[in-house]
Amino acid sequence: MRIRAVLKPVLLSLLLSACGAGNIDTALDVGSTSSEVTGSIPRPAEAVGTVAQETIQHVSEAGMTAIAEPEKLHTPALEQVALLKAPQPERRPESTSGKVYSQKFRDAHPINFGKVKPQHHAVHGVDVSRWQGDIDWNTLRRNGANFAFIKATDGVDHIDPMFRKNWDGADRAGIKRGAYHFFFWCRTAKDQAEWFIRNVPKVKGALPPVLDVEWNHQSSCKWKPSRAEIIEKMQVFLDRLERHYGQRPIIYTAPDFYEDNLKGAFPNHPFWLRAVAEHPSQVYPGRKWVFWQYSGSGLSSGVEGRIDLNVFHGDESAWFRWLNQNAS
Repeated sequence: MRIRAVLKPVLLSLLLSACGAGNIDTALDVGSTSSEVTGSIPRPAEAVGTVAQETIQHVSEAGMTAIAEPEKLHTPALEQVALLKAPQPERRPESTSGKVYSQKFRDAHPINFGKVKPQHHAVHGVDVSRWQGDIDWNTLRRNGANFAFIKATDGVDHIDPMFRKNWDGADRAGIKRGAYHFFFWCRTAKDQAEWFIRNVPKVKGALPPVLDVEWNHQSSCKWKPSRAEIIEKMQVFLDRLERHYGQRPIIYTAPDFYEDNLKGAFPNHPFWLRAVAEHPSQVYPGRKWVFWQYSGSGLSSGVEGRIDLNVFHGDESAWFRWLNQNAS
């Protein structure tokens, strides 16, 4: 149901007042659909056509491309029905042993990281969303994608339309895969957690789920929560996913958001950090990390255009130990 335009200012005033007095996680559930969509590269040229005037693309400081999309492009109900009706093949348990492929990635904008370079790490991987289009997962694996974080959901109403295809394709290629959720600050953490759980299967051997928290300056949600509010909402989301999947979720973030909100917070959660100009030790001093996203301009056979590149913090033995402890 849509609210008449004349009532919106009054309702917004009441809701903002509620934020200061009520439960932080429910006070600003404005009931609007989220339009938070993240990815790595612009829409392919042949697909822009008729929607070029309707879609605003912005590369945030966080590096993941945030896309503000009109509501008419969202069909969550239809997408959900399609997911429910799609055949669910019997899944084999994923092995926590196997070959680690050496990376053969290139970078459109290479950075000199100094003494400790991404290439010094043994285990490389990628993160993807629909903006990578159709991926040749077998080729991508041979080029060094030992793991993949796949965009699944954002807010409470959006599913990445390539999620299921990417999720299954990575598995068939033998790539360790996990799903991530882009957090929308104007909806409740509880509802967002349930939306993710509804759409991301609980599969033995998958990587832990990921909560992606960033500032999105093109977001339709203009509310900028306080640090205390952000930590409370994140805790609700993380706890719900941990109860459901039996794995402690990973937190993905970027320098500006971390500086504002996450210094010293969540010491017991694994972090996946974006640092595309300097090593994480320089950008996030004192923060332990498990994954490092070092480029948003990667190039690889098996993918058209650019792709985000990542490394695991440890050698091959540490990688398999981590998998046995967190993805088995």
